[in-house]
Amino acid sequence: MGVDLGSTTAKVVILDEVGEIRSAEVVQMGAVSRAGMARALDTAFRSAGLVESDISRTIATGYGRKMVPGAERTFTEITCHARGVAAMCPGVRLVVDIGGQDSKAILVDEWGTAENFAMNDRCASGTGRFFEVLARAIECEIGELAQLALAGTKNLEVSSMCATFAETELISLLAQGERREDIAASVHRAVAARTMGLVAQVGRCTPIVMTGGVAKNAAAVHFLAQAVRAEVTVPESPQITGAYGAALLARDGAGVGARGAGETTVGAREPARSCSTCEVTPAHRADTVHEISIGRG
Repeated sequence: MGVDLGSTTAKVVILDEVGEIRSAEVVQMGAVSRAGMARALDTAFRSAGLVESDISRTIATGYGRKMVPGAERTFTEITCHARGVAAMCPGVRLVVDIGGQDSKAILVDEWGTAENFAMNDRCASGTGRFFEVLARAIECEIGELAQLALAGTKNLEVSSMCATFAETELISLLAQGERREDIAASVHRAVAARTMGLVAQVGRCTPIVMTGGVAKNAAAVHFLAQAVRAEVTVPESPQITGAYGAALLARDGAGVGARGAGETTVGAREPARSCSTCEVTPAHRADTVHEISIGRG
């Protein structure tokens, strides 16, 4: 079992012995909580027709990974997303993951191991929280944003990407008579441009896969594809990739990547907490992170 306890959702994936998904659940929490995690676990067990004692190994990841009961090991989101996306979308080289409160660009090798990554986890710029601010400002449901943004024809200047101040700027644009569609489109373009800052740090490689809750927003995918000038693929279940990767690591004996047991490879560490202009953390090369031994528990 893989559990990804994120900032706003809890994801659980249960695999059988051959790696087939028996259950995959996403539960909205609103914030990291043990109650939300418990709901996700209960739902996953019921869906798979299993009980907790049927699980042979559990790996946890995400913001709340230390809160997951019964987890034998924890891995960073970088490691788990790389592993999960590589299994879902063979051949992927670049993963762009945008969740509720952070965004990541991960360079992936053919084994599903993170070679390089950059992460924004210090502000809500370009994350799911930022799109919630947009929806509130233009008075629409979050599910309506994509349709509005794709109907926009005007490129407005959106200077503030800080979730604290952006709402005031967006309301000001409305007061100037700008259409909601054009405001939504302009914000999506601005988010794509900021995401390109992460991509530039790790290197633009194709194929590109987008994951996370924001990947369900068709306009976010569309404008990112325009910015990166390449096709952007979205998995069928873009929110479970971290939990799926964690479940694969659990099945493989808590190893990183798809190599044989006993080998040593490189895993991702927690990113440094320094940043420039409160937007992104520096990219980390694989040779700067610690080694993780495969097949040793």
